Amino acid sequence: MKDKPPFVPGYDLVGLVDALGEGVKGWNIGQRVADLTTIGAYSEFVCLPAERLTRVPDGPADQDALAVILSAVTPYQMLYRVAHAQAGQSLLIHGAGGAVGTAMLQLARDAGITAFGTDIAAKHDLIRKYGATPIDADTLDMEAAISVAVGEGVNFVFDPLGGESLSRSLHALKPGGMLIALGFQNEVLGRGGSIPLDFVKLKLWDWLPNGHATAFYSIGAMRREHPEWFREDLATLFAMLAEGRIDPAVAEVVPLADVRRAHERVEAGEVHGKLVMRVSER
Repeated sequence: MKDKPPFVPGYDLVGLVDALGEGVKGWNIGQRVADLTTIGAYSEFVCLPAERLTRVPDGPADQDALAVILSAVTPYQMLYRVAHAQAGQSLLIHGAGGAVGTAMLQLARDAGITAFGTDIAAKHDLIRKYGATPIDADTLDMEAAISVAVGEGVNFVFDPLGGESLSRSLHALKPGGMLIALGFQNEVLGRGGSIPLDFVKLKLWDWLPNGHATAFYSIGAMRREHPEWFREDLATLFAMLAEGRIDPAVAEVVPLADVRRAHERVEAGEVHGKLVMRVSER
């Protein structure tokens, strides 16, 4: 985050067009729209450039549409814009029972990709629900548990943890596989790791002739570089949602008054799927 407090949090939103700026065309008051704001979504009213908005189809509920923006565009772009995954391949994702993880498992199932996911035992039934094989994240020997589960390895590993997890993820790959890092939760939560060192390791591993590729994914960076991809991918996911091909794992819809407890639950890893906040009842 480059912004310094005080500021309004809120990474993504679904809402209704309340007013149009001068000269804005192609939009109508009352239309339901979505955007990835990064900050500012915990607001009753937000002023956004019209070109950033994506129409939300009529069918899906607000909470399901919201669960698609950050949490499904992220795995969709990692699968298809970064990894170029195909049917018949395999993947492992850490934190598989969370918002991004459950979306990744559904996309993998839809595409015919075999999926494995690490998470706490309480989320294993949710992981199985989406056709994936769970791996206990609390086991004493995580590398051994992953090795037993994936056998000869997977084509792709998606790692939001960083730190020591990156080495385990690299070892879980088949020859020619790719490790995609998407975050550094371990350091952020004080569980070890170094963000600068993790970046160096990813670059070094990508350069070395070890038979593997590595990449770092940021939804914000990819949107800045390819804004048209974000619009296309979100529209595709909204269509998949309307067709019933994906069914977001919305754990709960909470009011803004519960914002502190909501963040505490997310940071503690307690949420099964996506936690949605309803800011306004309008």
